[in-house]
Amino acid sequence: MDSDNKDNLPLVVIFGRTNVGKSTLFNRLTERNQALVSKVAGTTRDSNINVAEWQGKSFRLVDTGGIIDLKYLIDDVGKADDIEINVQKQARDYLKKADLILFLVDSQTGLLPHDKQLALFLKKNLGDAKKILLVANKTDSSRWRNTVADFNKLGLNEPILISAANGVGTGDLLDIMVGKLKPAKKSSPAGEVIEKNKIKVCVIGKPNVGKSSLLNAILGYERVIVSPQPHTTREPQNTEIIYNDNIITLIDTAGISKQGKKSKGLEKFGIIKSLKALEKSDIALLVLDINEGITHQDAKLVEEISDRKTSFAIVANKWDLIPKKDTKKFTQYIYGQFPFCTWAPILFTSALSGSKVKKILDLIVEIDKSRKVKLGDSQLNKFLVKIVKIHLPAKSKGTKNPHIYELKQIKENPPRFELRIGAKDNLHFSYIRFIANRLREKFGFIGTPITIEMSKRKNVHGLHGDNINDHAKMSAKPTEEDSERL
Repeated sequence: MDSDNKDNLPLVVIFGRTNVGKSTLFNRLTERNQALVSKVAGTTRDSNINVAEWQGKSFRLVDTGGIIDLKYLIDDVGKADDIEINVQKQARDYLKKADLILFLVDSQTGLLPHDKQLALFLKKNLGDAKKILLVANKTDSSRWRNTVADFNKLGLNEPILISAANGVGTGDLLDIMVGKLKPAKKSSPAGEVIEKNKIKVCVIGKPNVGKSSLLNAILGYERVIVSPQPHTTREPQNTEIIYNDNIITLIDTAGISKQGKKSKGLEKFGIIKSLKALEKSDIALLVLDINEGITHQDAKLVEEISDRKTSFAIVANKWDLIPKKDTKKFTQYIYGQFPFCTWAPILFTSALSGSKVKKILDLIVEIDKSRKVKLGDSQLNKFLVKIVKIHLPAKSKGTKNPHIYELKQIKENPPRFELRIGAKDNLHFSYIRFIANRLREKFGFIGTPITIEMSKRKNVHGLHGDNINDHAKMSAKPTEEDSERL
């Protein structure tokens, strides 16, 4: 298992004090609206990471949290669970690995003592000033461009003038950046094969169930900031690793709670981003605090996952706090709360002790394979003949048992099937569920939703094999209304 920069891409770190526009610049350079942007100082906690490309060259870009107190960059002082201290330490760790540093300053506030302290820190601790680019942000007009001369006092060469908000000067900045970066090593044929095996995994759950701790335990190092304070993670955090010839992108999302909709802004937008991350994921890891028990909010999250046809597994975290560890009893309890998702596997883990955490990656790979299973027509014909002998198709109305002519797979990843019956026949929804359950017994499909569409001649009615009574479709793009619903 590798850390963040497993593909040998050059690492570029955006660095600076709070509220100078680091997240806005990150979004601009990566051309993605990943980082949460706000006028509130200290909005970014975990470092945002993504790949950017310019003139055919790719590099990995890191948006670090704003530096508040320089002493935390230098010494390991303060409480280990203090959020702001961990933000500073995380930034320091990325600076040590950086191939290039964008030291961002704010032309509108001008040169501040804090900027001088950070510039001195960079020059003293990084040695090579050539890998530091001084970037003056918010130079939207000539009024502000005339104030940047003061930044020459930092001794970091002439500042590069940009406006991250509207993109002015960012092209010139990228030209300079790629000119200083060494190209990444060419991937091997094996690497090209791995590149095709990409799995996006969304780690989702209520606030404070241990999502970030679980991710850190999987990775074996502190990728995301962990704190007992709810809503520590405010925006989705992506980490890519290579495991068993697969590229797995682990996305740690903000905790989703009913109270989030009542917040003044940041938690609410964090929920919207979490739902968008879920929308784009192949697999969801629903993290439960098994010590607290299952709540209505957990059930709502299962509904969100099911509506999006996302494969998922249930991670019952904080298992170390359970005095009598009866997995059979707790499995029955969980499935009793989620009766339509008994196909989702359950892992009882402890992020604190590391118990069963490493099995999560094996389970992710197994679920991904299930999503991509493709069954041939002959396999399904034999399967259909067998199950009809076991249980005749049930009618929804009328006196005649319906006749099933064909069952075929029309899509994979996730699997979707078409069931063709007679033009005047009616099939009871319970029989669709019966077929879905038998497909699981025969072919696996672990942790993966199965969709079965029933057709009569040219008329197709979508029936979901695992939740027949719920045919409502979610919007393709989660909005603020999604967070209100929670």
